[in-house]
Amino acid sequence: MDDILKRLSYCVEVGKVNRASPYPPAMRDQDGADELARRALDEGISPDDLLEKALIPAMTNVGNKYSRQEIFVPQMLMAAKAMNSAMAHIKPYFLSGETKRKGTFIIGTVAGDLHEIGKNLVAMMIEGAGWEVVDLGVDVGAIKFLKSIEEHPSAVVGMSALLTTTMDNMRKIVAEIKEKDPKRVILVGGAPVTMDFCKKIGADFYSPDPQGAINYLSSLVS
Repeated sequence: MDDILKRLSYCVEVGKVNRASPYPPAMRDQDGADELARRALDEGISPDDLLEKALIPAMTNVGNKYSRQEIFVPQMLMAAKAMNSAMAHIKPYFLSGETKRKGTFIIGTVAGDLHEIGKNLVAMMIEGAGWEVVDLGVDVGAIKFLKSIEEHPSAVVGMSALLTTTMDNMRKIVAEIKEKDPKRVILVGGAPVTMDFCKKIGADFYSPDPQGAINYLSSLVS
């Protein structure tokens, strides 16, 4: 069991999606995260073990490497793609209730902003850490966030802005959510966002990278 989980974890960390994937070149024609996750389940390894002993450690390593600037966005995206290929085999167990999520995380890029690479990366990383992710997409206003909160009453909210011109929209959306739901936990991020801005607009947490957000979310459920 340990061997296949270690191999799966390594494939996720280096971005080896499946056997057909040419990346990384040194692993050409070898099984990737897709095949190994399916085989592990077929061999009786539980979905929880796949998450806790392979996928989450792998994505934690990826997040930490990115924080230390040892890897960059393209490598993170490949790792997230590999993680998603493994997660596809686990999702039916979440739907059946056999495996439990750590919680629900609603995420969207704020109104007026159409950038989504950073938001997508955070969403994929957080899903890989064992959370259900509700991705609202881009150009998301307060009404859409509030509707999603109604549908997921225990969810944590995350919002992204990549333009300085849309930071004011982030402020307004946070204010509207907090007015209706003062205890709702809100995370903010994006290139122009800072911890000072986070505090000024009344949000609860800011991180410059996905791993910081994951660590914070983990602290909420520990």
